[in-house]
Amino acid sequence: MACCSGRCMLVLLCCVQLIIAVERQVFDFLGYQWAPIMVNFFHIVAVILGLFGAIQYQSRYVTMYLLWMFVWIGWNVFVSCLYLDLGGLSKDSHILSLGISSHSSWWKNNGPGCQSQNLPSDRWNEHQNPQLASVPSCWLQYQYLEVLHCAAQLLLSLLGVVCSCHAVSRFPEEENCT
Repeated sequence: MACCSGRCMLVLLCCVQLIIAVERQVFDFLGYQWAPIMVNFFHIVAVILGLFGAIQYQSRYVTMYLLWMFVWIGWNVFVSCLYLDLGGLSKDSHILSLGISSHSSWWKNNGPGCQSQNLPSDRWNEHQNPQLASVPSCWLQYQYLEVLHCAAQLLLSLLGVVCSCHAVSRFPEEENCT
């Protein structure tokens, strides 16, 4: 196996996708974003199956990974449009939390350089209610950080589509199981 083969690149790409997907899953759990948690779970399963398919020369698994990449691309475009308030979507809606809670992105209050200013009353400081804290200054606003996550996922997904197509075309012919 050559080091630059499509199969080797797909294995490497799946490993990077797993790392980034788990990171995204952790922050979605912290923000109680239930829809992304479910979709990220399916993405992690699909990437593991794609990784298994690439290692074991199983074109069915790699094809399933390829098809999932198109769904994943659509999901990331939707989330990007949601956070950028495009197409009638609003980042202030509770779509991602499935209407179960009023939580939003974890990055909204904990982004890089954010300094939350709690209410001046000592009584309110004890409760740590995220709705009562305002975050006036951050280095990067949370919606742009979420869009950057989506852009990274989109780039990896597009590379995954190319690598999986290249890898499957080079797989040895599978023997018929009877």
